[in-house]
Amino acid sequence: RKLAARVGAGASTPVSVTDDELHGLLGRRVFDEEMADRVNVAGVATGLAVTGMGGDVLFIETTAHDGDAGLTLTGQLGDVMKESAQIALSYVRSHADELGVDPEGLQRRVHVHVPAGAVPKDGPSAGITMTTALVSLLSGRPVKPTVGMTGEITLQGKVLPIGGVKQKVLAAHRAGLTEVVLPRRNGPDLEDVPEAVRQAMTFHLADTYADVLAAAFA
Repeated sequence: RKLAARVGAGASTPVSVTDDELHGLLGRRVFDEEMADRVNVAGVATGLAVTGMGGDVLFIETTAHDGDAGLTLTGQLGDVMKESAQIALSYVRSHADELGVDPEGLQRRVHVHVPAGAVPKDGPSAGITMTTALVSLLSGRPVKPTVGMTGEITLQGKVLPIGGVKQKVLAAHRAGLTEVVLPRRNGPDLEDVPEAVRQAMTFHLADTYADVLAAAFA
């Protein structure tokens, strides 16, 4: 629009824009390319969410410390999301051996945090992301920085469908992610995603958490 105004004011065409001119045209940088920095440590996984502004990337951070075994939750989480965290921890505890998790680590107090703390968050679709963050923390394995995920998890490790697939995939693509883990039953929803985005990304369709595990870690 600013270039159109310049042309309307008599600037010659065609008009080209260089990197040096972007700040003058658009103002300060709004988005930082922080993805790799945020997930390069064990205990962090990248989820996908839908907000009032569309799709967004959601980081799930976990840590553990000495104390009574249990779960601490922060990040202004709603009741359903709190339940998802409880389910994730229960699943990891009951399947520690097959997940490569040290059972002794589960005797510590686990803290799950979802930035940004000022934004309310709710819904079950962060279930597999929370589970992955816990597996990453307790096994010492970082999650692949190229992967985002969304899906509800059950106590038996089933991955259930969620909503907002188009918005979540577009958010993943915008953030520079190249792989997305989705519930298998959401596979048909990918038809709503623009073809150019589908071609640029790899999709992993999960029936159980074993499918998520295979896609999340190198």
